[in-house]
Formats: sequence, C-alpha cells, structure tokens
Amino acid sequence: MARDHFVRFDASRVPSPCYVVDEAALEDNLRLLAQVQAESGARVLLALKAFSMFALAPLVRRYLSGTCASGLYEARLGREEFGGEVHTFCAAWRDADFDATLAVSDHLVFNSVRQWHHFRDRCLAERERRPELRFGLRINPRHSEGATPLYDPCAPGSRLGITRDELADANLDGITGLHFHTLCEQNLAPLARTLAAVEDQFGTVLERMEWINFGGGHHITRADYQVDALIELIRDFRARRGLAVYLEPGEAVALNTGVLVAEVLDLKHNELDLAILDTSATCHMPDVLEMPYRPRILGATEPGALPHSYRLGGQTCLAGDVIGDYAFAAPLRIGQRLLFGDMAHYTMVKTNTFNGVPLPAIAIWNSETDALRVVREFGYEDFRDRLS
Repeated sequence: MARDHFVRFDASRVPSPCYVVDEAALEDNLRLLAQVQAESGARVLLALKAFSMFALAPLVRRYLSGTCASGLYEARLGREEFGGEVHTFCAAWRDADFDATLAVSDHLVFNSVRQWHHFRDRCLAERERRPELRFGLRINPRHSEGATPLYDPCAPGSRLGITRDELADANLDGITGLHFHTLCEQNLAPLARTLAAVEDQFGTVLERMEWINFGGGHHITRADYQVDALIELIRDFRARRGLAVYLEPGEAVALNTGVLVAEVLDLKHNELDLAILDTSATCHMPDVLEMPYRPRILGATEPGALPHSYRLGGQTCLAGDVIGDYAFAAPLRIGQRLLFGDMAHYTMVKTNTFNGVPLPAIAIWNSETDALRVVREFGYEDFRDRLS
C-alpha cells in the first residue's frame, strides 16, 4: 500500500466503491521524478493514458514538464488542466480530429511515414504560426523486453512504430525527433538494452534529430529502481548525442498512491467460499483480466496462508468477473470494507459501466494531515448518457 499509510485509513469515510488517492504519496513520487529531471537534464511528462485525475493537476504541474496524450481528448485535457508541454501520439490520426489536435499539442508524433506525408503540409503550415511546434516519428527497434505479449509494442507483427527499413527512403524534412516506447513496468536494464538497439539501428537518423522520447514503462518510483544509474544513462546519452531527452512514465507517477475501496455484498459456497463485492474486475480493474495480475488487499494473503480463504468476484453476469483468491485472518462479513492496493493508475482511465454497474466515486486523502474530500460521485445519468 502507498507508503503503508492506508493501514490508517478509515474506509467507512467514503462511499463504496471508491478510488482513494493519497496526495502525500503522489507528491513523494513527483519529487523523485523532479529529481530525475533536475539531475539528468531530461524532461518528464505525465502519461495521461495511465493517470488522468485532473483534480490533482495543480500538484502534478508543480513538478513535471507536461503531459503526453494518445489523441485529441487527452491532448485537450493536458492543455486545459495540466499545463506545460503537450506531446501527442496516435496510432493513426483521423482527418476530422487532426487540426484540433495540432492546435493543442507542442509535439506531434506519427506512427507511419505514410501518415506523416499525408499531414506534412498542414503540420509545416502550423509551425509557421507556432515555431516551437515539433514533429516526430515513433520507431520500432524490434527489440522485445516485455514478458506479456499484450503489452509488447515490439512483438512480431506489431502495428506500433516504424522499422528501420521503412525509414530508408522516407522524406524526413520537418521531422526533428524520434520516439520509442517498448517497456512495461520495468527497471533500468531493459531500457539500457533497448537504447543500445535504438542507437544501433537508428544511429544515422539520430544524427539529424533534435530530441528523443524514451517513452514509458519505466518503474522509476519503485523501491528497487536504479535512479542514479538512470540519471547517468541519460547524461551519457545527451553528452554523446546532443539531443533533448523526454521520459513519459504514467504508472510511475501514481505507483502505490491509491486504493479501491469495495464492500462485501454477499457470501456463498460452491466447492469453495465465495464473496461477491460491489466492485468488478471487468468494470473497475480490467487489468486483472487483461494483464493478468492479482491485486493486493490490505490484511489479506495468498489463499491458505490464513484460516479463511475466499474467491472474490464482482456483480456482473460475466462468469469470469473474478478478482482472485485471498485468505483472511477472520471470516468476511457482509458490509465489510476491503482495500485493494495500487489502484490509482490504469484504473479510473479504464472504468466502464457494463451491466449498469456504477462507476466508483473518486476521493483524495492526505496521509500526513488525514484530510479527505470526495471529488466525484457518479449516478444513473453517467451510465445513461454514454448510450444514446
């Protein structure tokens, strides 16, 4: 749990289900990322695809250089709420969205040479009006470091990034930077190996560039991450290449800063003890099914390690809406609150209302002052208005 402070959090103070983010823990992460910026010379951007909680934007913008977005809506959110630089990448741009996206972005990154050529004239015309505007290409070094194919942008047949062969005869006039994103929840060594592959394959292209974006997936705020070595790697690269360097961690910004509060609705037995909660894997924590992974629960352990084991599931009709098997020191009770750990990132941004399951409320807590405020609750209208 975030800095172990949620052991002191009274879950009855918020509605259920509810995401609760500890702003003190978030600030700890931001301070560390600001240290990386200051000591390495890189600029760190918040990846909105992982954490878009704009109620905390005033805190984020005190420490980071801006945001990175995956399309028009995230780019607008970055510009309107977070401030700083806005870097936008999309696997393919829609003509209808492009000019609006261009207007709110500082860096625009293309996923194919074809799309760059298609939009090039519009880009260069806009840069005449805004000389600070920069354009880049996302590259694919075909160097896989991920263990989960679903999250590996360099897997065979990947639609993400441009290979070295595709750049051979490309017109790069107007392109000033390269972007790669190949990591997922990883430490420094995979980045170092990936960067070596990028330099080996794209070294001659880098000679023509002004900046490079190392993408995301860097677990910089994890306790065992080699922060000093990262700073040295960036310094060395900048000294050798003379390029501005960007990092865009999303998960690292909000890592271990939040919980999801949920309540036990029913208890039953079918070969094993079962508990049905007012939350849902498929609606509120879809990475449990996609990644997959087993979230921590405050006070719970692996099944069998404590006297009372349960399989926890959601309210939906999806048979596989199962969060996992957990053991508790005492039997669960109907109405009991549970706290799922590390639920600030890739949760709120992915929630849905399948089966009409309500969205969790959103709250901000400060583990140092114990101040608490519920910043958003959702109702029937939020479900209805998405449908027609």
